[in-house]
Amino acid sequence: MRAALFEAPGAPLAIGTLPDPTPGPRDLVLRVTACGICGSDLHMADVHDSEGGMKPLPKGAVMGHEFAGEIVAVGKQAAGRFRTGERITVLPYLGCGACAPCLSGRGYRCATVQWMGLGAVPGAYAEYVRVGAAEAVRLPDQVDDAAGALVEPLAVGLHAVRAGNLQAGESALVIGAGPVGLAVALWLKELGARHVIVSDLSPERRALAEKMSATAVIDPRAEPVPEAAKRLAGGERPRLIFDCVGIPGSQQMAMDYAPADGRVIIVGVCMQPDRILPVKAVTKELTLRYVFMYERRDFELAIDLMARRRIAPQAMLTGRVGFASFPTAFEAMKRDKTHCKVLLQPDLTGDTWPPTF
Repeated sequence: MRAALFEAPGAPLAIGTLPDPTPGPRDLVLRVTACGICGSDLHMADVHDSEGGMKPLPKGAVMGHEFAGEIVAVGKQAAGRFRTGERITVLPYLGCGACAPCLSGRGYRCATVQWMGLGAVPGAYAEYVRVGAAEAVRLPDQVDDAAGALVEPLAVGLHAVRAGNLQAGESALVIGAGPVGLAVALWLKELGARHVIVSDLSPERRALAEKMSATAVIDPRAEPVPEAAKRLAGGERPRLIFDCVGIPGSQQMAMDYAPADGRVIIVGVCMQPDRILPVKAVTKELTLRYVFMYERRDFELAIDLMARRRIAPQAMLTGRVGFASFPTAFEAMKRDKTHCKVLLQPDLTGDTWPPTF
């Protein structure tokens, strides 16, 4: 099969061939139909030394963890639950399938969990991928393959909004309008926020936020964010702040933007050392909450509401490429913030970069 292979930190991915995967007893093999380029993959491809607990990828690693596909092979123990031809998306890890975290939908806490796309278990930047049946979630006919590849980032956003303990009618400020920030904004609006205000430097991403779910957007270069958010929220600064940027300084920025008694949810993953001024959080009596991953129920709700047309996240899809343009697209996405979510579709031919969708 064809796959995009990691060569070295900072080097472009290479399209090569690997043996087709075979399923273990509790596994499935998918034909990958769509896989999103994720910011964490872009970052991991440039990690030279152990950073934030993450080790550099090994040569030949296959990344990709936001994907959908069609089942082409079923392991013996999974045969009673799945069959070939079914379309699924997957929580991108392999758990034991039998421990309490796995059975509760939180398999990322399994003592033996293996992460997909980080070296040991190949990810979905490939024509085929082996996945665990315990982590598979079916896609209904109403959710196409491209939307299926959005379920993972949608689940990140939903998990973050759950952690924020949103109350109906509250206002919220989202810092960063990348895929995760847009997903957070979408769920805030769906789950009852009155004002959903998104701040981002990119005019293209601010436009996407307005198109998807934001009630208002802020250009932080044009006016101070706290004052703008207060004005846009009807005279009171939003008490719920989401940091969806994940770079040094963004946590402090979120605390600075929060009013007294505010709640700050750290969603963006900063993998570099950072400094904060705790006195700001102390004097404001802020609640600071970090979030990680998602639960199976987050996948299931995202799929259900897309199927019933309650949510429509497709606006965040700004391009698709096949293997011919994928290394170029991957490198460009490290710098190009005009695009939001670009999909690898292995069967696509005649593709170019910049892409069309």
